[in-house]
Parts: sequence; structure tokens; C-alpha cells
Amino acid sequence: MPSKPIPGSTGEVLTCLPSPYLPHPRTGLLYLPRFIAKCRYVKEHGSLPKSYAKNFKRGLDRFLCMHLGIDPAAVEEIVRGAATDEEVESGLARLLPADPQAAKWNRELVQKGMTPAGREFLKEALTAMGCVDRSEEIKSVPDLIDFDEGRIE
Repeated sequence: MPSKPIPGSTGEVLTCLPSPYLPHPRTGLLYLPRFIAKCRYVKEHGSLPKSYAKNFKRGLDRFLCMHLGIDPAAVEEIVRGAATDEEVESGLARLLPADPQAAKWNRELVQKGMTPAGREFLKEALTAMGCVDRSEEIKSVPDLIDFDEGRIE
């Protein structure tokens, strides 16, 4: 039977966040719904758990925003100031480039962790989780996120 993460090995796990593989309905950008959800969580709870706060507006959040040529804080500001999902979407429509180059970003995202250094990072993370036996199956950083949050059995 394949191993599962040691409970608490990565800190608190938020299963309320969407998968990084979920596309944004209007732009088609993978990961954008997750970043928006993290911004909403901060708005509602004041902060993210430590295990998520360390990469908030950094890591994949920042890579996405670098791709779009925007500041991650601008997305958080839109979410913080919006009362409805429609207001969030309207704010994003004004902020994001007309052509977000979704195919380019999506390809980059799903390949995060596939370089030799990335594979080493994934192996170290899986070892810390007690799941080094899953290193051939968990091939990317988005896979690691889905595995940690229970979307990959």
C-alpha cells in the first residue's frame, strides 16, 4: 500500500483550498483560483496557517504574478476590497493583461519540480513527509500540493 503523509509533517493542511490544477474560469490560468482562495482565507481569518504563510505571495503565487507582470499584493488588495465574487472578477479583469498567455503559464506550472534540482526538492519534501516511496509518482510541485492536501491518494 502506498504511503501517506505523516500527519502534521508539513504543518496544518488546508483542504479548503482548490487544487493548483483548477483553471480560472475566465482566463484559463491554472493556480489562479488557489491564489485567490488563499487571499480570501487571509481576508476571513487574518492570516494563513504557518505552513502556508511562508509561501503566501511567494513561491507559486509569485511565479504566477511574475508571469502576468503584476504584484501579488495587488491581487490580495482586490480580494480584500471586494464584497462579491463578481467584484473580484471585475478587479482582476482590470489588473490582468488582456492576453494572460494561459497555455505558456500552464505548461510552466505543471513542469515545476521536473528539473534535477526540482526533483531533489520533491524527494526531500516527500522524505520529510515519510513518503519517499512516492517520488516516482509525485512528479511536480502541483502534484506535491495535491498529495499533501489529500487529492492524490
